[in-house]
Amino acid sequence: MSDRNTPDTENGAIKDPVEWTTGEEPMTGAQESYVHTLARKAGEEVPDEMTKAEASMKIDELREMTGVGETPKKRKARKG
Repeated sequence: MSDRNTPDTENGAIKDPVEWTTGEEPMTGAQESYVHTLARKAGEEVPDEMTKAEASMKIDELREMTGVGETPKKRKARKG
């Protein structure tokens, strides 16, 4: 989920999930699967029912906790 479920606005800016017009709808099946997978990895529990906006924010939080989706730091070349 590289797009983080965050819709772009007309000017290319990223819209906060709480401002989504569909943010109060139930989370999608993909969000549900991903948030529960991340929660297991983080040793956290998440509610079975969340809105799209809540799920998106929780996914971001869990990705940060677990390091999922981060690019590995480049290794420094060894001298000599």
